[in-house]
Amino acid sequence: MSRSVSELKRAFREVRDYSLELARPLSPEDQQVQSMTDASPTKWHLAHTTWFFETALLNPHARGYALFHEKYPFLFNSYYEALGPRHERARRGLLTRPTLDEVHAYRRHIDDAVLALIESADAQALAQIAPILTLGLHHEQQHQELILTDILHAFSCNTLMPAYRDSRHDGCDRRPESTPGAPLALQPVEWLRRPGGVVGIGHAEEGFCFDNELPRHEVLLRPYEIAHRLVTCGDYAAFVADGGYERPELWLSDGWAIVQREQLAAPVYWHKAEDRWSANDPSSWLIFGLDGLQPLDPRAPVSQLSFFEAAAYAEWAGARLPTEFEWEAAFDAPGITQMTGHVWQWTRSSYDPYPGFRPLPGIVVEYNGKFMVGQIVLRGGSIATPPGHARRSYRNFFPPAARWQFSGVRLVRDL
Repeated sequence: MSRSVSELKRAFREVRDYSLELARPLSPEDQQVQSMTDASPTKWHLAHTTWFFETALLNPHARGYALFHEKYPFLFNSYYEALGPRHERARRGLLTRPTLDEVHAYRRHIDDAVLALIESADAQALAQIAPILTLGLHHEQQHQELILTDILHAFSCNTLMPAYRDSRHDGCDRRPESTPGAPLALQPVEWLRRPGGVVGIGHAEEGFCFDNELPRHEVLLRPYEIAHRLVTCGDYAAFVADGGYERPELWLSDGWAIVQREQLAAPVYWHKAEDRWSANDPSSWLIFGLDGLQPLDPRAPVSQLSFFEAAAYAEWAGARLPTEFEWEAAFDAPGITQMTGHVWQWTRSSYDPYPGFRPLPGIVVEYNGKFMVGQIVLRGGSIATPPGHARRSYRNFFPPAARWQFSGVRLVRDL
């Protein structure tokens, strides 16, 4: 469905403003730091999402447009080989210049140019730019989530363990109405039977999707049953107390190697409350999150797990992780809860192309397809996912060892 000029302008302003809203609690020093290779500074996220609009939209479609700064394409390109060389990813934290104020000026310049382009476009031009603009907005929403996950990792490395927000504030991450600590999670797990059979997979509704959600196709599922809720911190604390990180029979080989090499004993943001520590008492764990260091809430969905940790827990629980197709087929099953808005849910599916997949044409041909190896699919959406960004067919993906995302577990069992 085509969108009007006013709708495109409103959507553009809302997404661009929300990035700045997310960054507002952070100092300039906070927005400069890069805590690991996989993370990026907030300032870089703000600039890179702006570069995307300049490169993919303004350069090819705004008549007479001149670059804001001749060096910015080198500094803020992420991984687009066809667009030339770029600053090394692991060294983004060294970019003390441009300053944060200069990045904000860059954003304002591009915002004005994009809004002017939309306003001046006739029907034919609007039909050309609308898909690119919409992709750019969804791309920025992906980086909005990364702003939160990346700064949380950076703060976790700080001895002061600063909180991103006041725990009494419900603003910046726009939490879902059913928060991770809702009483729902106190309920025993109910196993919802699914009949299997031939099911349709992939994007089918009107509206935007990424190319990796297409083409829609059919898969054959065996009968299974799926947990009606997510695995909670209380559930996972029992796994830890039962020696879950000491039992190689529960772990995939690569995961067990990481446990041994890094001497893992709990999820990455879990800390022992030394004044009252007891391995069998979940309340003696503290968890670092956007609200800072807080007592473990046994009702809250467990988060920041790697695929290896999720799979080990599933083995311990006498279950397994769902395939992405089982997850999607159960999205609106009667009785299912917490499918989106809490944590991304690891699946047992490799990130592979769907049958007949073709990447997006043009500049964005490198957007998804070239990453379809060595990654695991996650489904759902987390408390950090911007409102309206997730959907049933959305395919997130990360390497199996990744632990800094809001990633958790839902179990299935074979029938």
